[in-house]
Amino acid sequence: MRTITVPLTLINLQDDGFHLLVEIVVFGKKHFVVLDTGASRSVFDMTLIKNNISELEYSEETQATTLFTTSSTIQAIIPKIKMGRLIISSYETVALDLESVNQAYDQMGHPVIAGIIGSDILLKYQAIINYKKLKLFLYSE
Repeated sequence: MRTITVPLTLINLQDDGFHLLVEIVVFGKKHFVVLDTGASRSVFDMTLIKNNISELEYSEETQATTLFTTSSTIQAIIPKIKMGRLIISSYETVALDLESVNQAYDQMGHPVIAGIIGSDILLKYQAIINYKKLKLFLYSE
């Protein structure tokens, strides 16, 4: 099993808590995503998905539990997600509208996010978060 080390960015939410961000590459471009151990699964921004995937499946039922809420979702398959040296192929995702989250991040001077990495990916790759070193350790076969 090989260890993949990915740097993390800790952002302060106006002294009301913190979020960990991790940089990923999706659709050939770098994006930040929130690392959310409380999210049942990973989700991506609806606009990002609509702009990059032509075949989409719409649903009115929310199928992801995260720190962000939504009333409708889109299902799609992302061909490739790269997180450090980890490559995830054909990831079945749910897309949410993260516009209000990104507006709040922008007002606080933080980068916009393309999604949320949740427990599905974190569990599969046996994630270990080291806050002191601001590193995410993933394990891949």
